[in-house]
Amino acid sequence: MGYFCARFFRHQVSALLPERNPLNVDCMPKVTKEEALWYHAQGRPGKIEVVPTKPSSTQSDLSLAYSPGVAEPCLEIEKDPENAYKYTAKGNLVAVISNGTAVLGLGDIGALAGKPVMEGKGLLFKVFADIDVFDIEVDQTDVDAFVETVKAIAPTFGGINLEDIKSPECFAIEDRLKKELSIPVMHDDQHGTAIISGAALLNGLEIAGKKIDEVRIVVNGAGASAISCSRLYKLLGVPAGHIYMCDSKGVLHTSRSDMNAMKLEFATSDPVHTLQEAIRGADVFLGLSKGNVLSGEMVRSMASNPIVFALANPNPEISYEEAMASRPDIIFATGRSDHPNQVNNVLGFPYIFRGALDVRSTCINEEMKIAAVRAISALAKEPVPDVVASVYKKKDMSFGREYIIPKPVDPRLITRISMAVARAAMESGVARKPVTDWDGYAFELEQRLGHSNEMMRMIRTKAKANPRRVVLSHGSTLRTLQGAQAVLNHGLAHPILVGNYEKIHRIAAENNIDLEGMQVVDPWCEVNRETRERYAAIFYEKRQRKGTSYSDALEKMKLREYFSLMMVEAGDADGVIMTYSNNYIDSLRPVLQVIGVNNQARHVAGMHMLMTRSGPIFLADVSVNVNPDSNTLVQTALLVADAVRTYNIEPRIAMLSFSNFGNIAEGSPTKVAAAVEYLHQNYPQLLVDGEMQADIALDGRLRAEKFPFNKLGDQPANVYIFPCLSSGNILSKFMEKLGNLESIGPILLGLEKPVHVLPEESSVRDIMNMASIISISGE
Repeated sequence: MGYFCARFFRHQVSALLPERNPLNVDCMPKVTKEEALWYHAQGRPGKIEVVPTKPSSTQSDLSLAYSPGVAEPCLEIEKDPENAYKYTAKGNLVAVISNGTAVLGLGDIGALAGKPVMEGKGLLFKVFADIDVFDIEVDQTDVDAFVETVKAIAPTFGGINLEDIKSPECFAIEDRLKKELSIPVMHDDQHGTAIISGAALLNGLEIAGKKIDEVRIVVNGAGASAISCSRLYKLLGVPAGHIYMCDSKGVLHTSRSDMNAMKLEFATSDPVHTLQEAIRGADVFLGLSKGNVLSGEMVRSMASNPIVFALANPNPEISYEEAMASRPDIIFATGRSDHPNQVNNVLGFPYIFRGALDVRSTCINEEMKIAAVRAISALAKEPVPDVVASVYKKKDMSFGREYIIPKPVDPRLITRISMAVARAAMESGVARKPVTDWDGYAFELEQRLGHSNEMMRMIRTKAKANPRRVVLSHGSTLRTLQGAQAVLNHGLAHPILVGNYEKIHRIAAENNIDLEGMQVVDPWCEVNRETRERYAAIFYEKRQRKGTSYSDALEKMKLREYFSLMMVEAGDADGVIMTYSNNYIDSLRPVLQVIGVNNQARHVAGMHMLMTRSGPIFLADVSVNVNPDSNTLVQTALLVADAVRTYNIEPRIAMLSFSNFGNIAEGSPTKVAAAVEYLHQNYPQLLVDGEMQADIALDGRLRAEKFPFNKLGDQPANVYIFPCLSSGNILSKFMEKLGNLESIGPILLGLEKPVHVLPEESSVRDIMNMASIISISGE
């Protein structure tokens, strides 16, 4: 066992580093104050950390990392500053810089108070484009002082993302830094929305059958984003005189004397002064203001096939329901994910910087922004991948009124946008490291993130699309109540709490947990007597030939585990999350008695899903079968293969042992070899091989070199079947804790209906993950 674990851990440890807590930007859950504060404070405070990329375990390593070895790259950089990209992290490092004067919807809250937002931005950069970030909060509102501060620290970075700086100072700051620095600089608040909405505009006009140089646009809002959007629309072909811009006082008109230089750029002398006047006959409305300022009557006054982008958050300028009811020919987008056509900046900024960094661009110019616009626009017209369509449960998702821009979960974004931006940088003469192998570059981009983030977003989003009724059998514990609230707030499932009614409500009140929207079921109260009797009758019918009397069945319905399981068996719920304190195997007895198995082999197995940097991996059996024989190993492999395919992943199965392909012909390796032989003969299409050691399973190139006959080729396995429960259970827990890997499991496979059993110390996130698994079960 020790040898087995050592081989697994020694190999490719860096490949197993997690993509920590990926933010699901494609959902807009209800988030409580308590949940948000707990999320930021749990474990290591904040959301980002610095992780070494070189060995550091020996004195020799440290001598290379620091003195005296570090002197050599210093001298090389002194000779040629471009060597900083070769010997340091500069080329993949972006500064997210803010002074906190315009933080989200919070306004001027100061530099330090804005730090959580800047860390969040850094998280998005890493999650979506594998870009490292230092967030820097500058306590300075003077433009000159702010610019000088940024210039002074700029040599550290490959690019600078300006964030949450109020208008009009943001314009001056960005303009000066772009002129005075030779690295990419972009104020995302200005240009992010402009780029994404620009792509949506092009596609909306194509659907509407209108030419961009003939349409009239009304922009409601005159801040940094509105100005930038309008400028970009002009670059795309909208005539300057065709844009009416409004602020809180009405249309920007040349007769007004209260406007700054940016607003004067879009002032009109036409006889229009109010939003209602401006929008009459308009082709496009862009809202970057506040909620509920646009009425259905105003929308009806627009031209045919009107395009309405109501981007105020969380409440758009007009609700989706009112907009769609106003007229049938509308093309509508918001900043929200719960309606079609979400204009979300995360479609742009990670990939724009990715492309700019990869060619060492000296700036982010207009050509690169336009390239991003057109890449996003073009991607929306291509066939939608199955992985995206399955998330939104729309098999017929295609370019049209309800799909004018790609979804944030689209795995093609990193290649399409980054490559377009890189190419535009080269063609416009600002790239210092041109791409010479575009196929190789595309492969590099695809490999940066693996599939873990993509899959976690897919699981959560699919769960939101069809939330199931999930019973939490131990509903009277604080952790379960906290988990239920998170599940409900995120829309992952409809929680049903089983436990003492008064105790649940008391604990909820003491801990500020809102039970509204949750069903509370007390198995012991008199009001549920008829339910207990109904459940007992069903259970008795199932077990009457296995020594169970009706009175025995009725007594079991007073046990929370049996009552919870019978809710699912009777059709009153869709799945159960149970907990155990000591013995997992004992906790399965009621599950098998009530729910039963769904396969001819009468086999159940436990699978763990671990999120690694190179993608998710699946481990089995980790919880059920103590010492499996060859037939049990076969059935486990088949169950896991079916489960993995439900996540749109093709299983590559390694049957593990301490032997490689028959080099030890006695003991446990023989049963693994027998299982592999059976699978090869009876399931030839299944990518499975073994027996093999863990390092051979992980290292495809080494396996192909030493064992060229193996069915997995040179690809690493993504499913690992262990020869016994000891190795599977111990190793999965080691990897989860020592590697700080996000884990989902144990996921029970082979049951008629979804039931999962978690240890009582499971976290809120564990409960959320398992509720999501139940909600997508059977799809």
